[in-house]
Amino acid sequence: MAKTTVTLASGREMPLVGFGLWKVPKATAADTVYNAIKAGYRLFDGAYDYQNEKEAGEGIRRAISEGLVTREEIFITTKLWNNYHRREHALDMAKKQNEAWGLGYIDLFLIHFPCALKYIDPEVRRYPAWWMDDNGTVEQDRVPIRETWEALENLVESGIAHSIGVSNFQTQSLYDIQTYNRHPISSLQIEHHPYLVQPDLIKMAQGASIVVTAYSSFGPQSFLELPPAFSKKAKDIPLLFDAEPVKALSAKYNVTPAQVLLRWATQRNIAVIPKSNNPSRLSQNLNVLGFDLEESEIESISNLNRGLRFNDPGFIFPIILSVSLVNAENIDMLYLAFSETLPTPKWRQEQLQGTGYYELSIPEYLTPNPNQDDTTLQPHAEIPSVTAAFQGLTLLPSAA
Repeated sequence: MAKTTVTLASGREMPLVGFGLWKVPKATAADTVYNAIKAGYRLFDGAYDYQNEKEAGEGIRRAISEGLVTREEIFITTKLWNNYHRREHALDMAKKQNEAWGLGYIDLFLIHFPCALKYIDPEVRRYPAWWMDDNGTVEQDRVPIRETWEALENLVESGIAHSIGVSNFQTQSLYDIQTYNRHPISSLQIEHHPYLVQPDLIKMAQGASIVVTAYSSFGPQSFLELPPAFSKKAKDIPLLFDAEPVKALSAKYNVTPAQVLLRWATQRNIAVIPKSNNPSRLSQNLNVLGFDLEESEIESISNLNRGLRFNDPGFIFPIILSVSLVNAENIDMLYLAFSETLPTPKWRQEQLQGTGYYELSIPEYLTPNPNQDDTTLQPHAEIPSVTAAFQGLTLLPSAA
């Protein structure tokens, strides 16, 4: 019989299949969670960002009060949002999130993204604009991951959280935490589906006894209902449910395409957290441990990999996608291609009609860096920290 739980580095057991609370409306969250418990779910994956922790907790407490489950049978994962990475803010928000769930403790507390934003009082600005300032600006904060991680370790020591981990991190950040952590990284939650397999990251994590949890297991299907910042890319990609290997295995094992995709992950010891409001699919998604794929079949699904990421937090920061030199000999103009969803940068700009590019004048915005060679330029302080490379030209992060 296939195992139904995985052992975290903290020694705690976590269900291999859970219910994701992302995109679950606040108004229906309590009933949705209650019904999921009745269907057999025991792991619930939440976050401050989802804005439904209190309601999800109400659904769980109702199930406990009716004797359907005990608190010990339920496993709660939640996450710290980017505006609260400083130690004092992380500790305060974790306490508030624990109180919102109303279950006494959090089983697994994660850092949601490896990027810190300036603190914004949650009592002053509320969802959905709570992570921007009054001008709609997203501003990065200079908080090292170490400060945030050590705050999470304090949560373990105070009993608020039983285990801690990270989400949306890559290998180098995991290695960094491992140089100073007192408590283990119990889990790494990442976008993982056949279009984004990330085999090296998973190999490193599992080799370090870090349990991997996959979100968006159905790939583009998970993003179609979201705003254009997320859905535009998804709409241009064939659904994984229609991929030939997935359809063939669905027919062979007499299961749904969704079950094939979930088994592809769980059979490799990767936890999954699908979501559905449909009672039939709710049950199907939970029952994905009753059949085994052959190794060649797992490989056929993995071969769909495109390295295609649908959830890219970089759109909130000025991430340069490419740099074009207008005059390589006398560098006096750059064309910088930004993410289309990037908020308007603070510095002066001219967007070239219909191209998505921005035109910056070198003499006005950049100065030579005396510590580097002649092809290196240093942004003035008013330009946000950016890094890009193209044909020997490098823009270094601003010291400001």
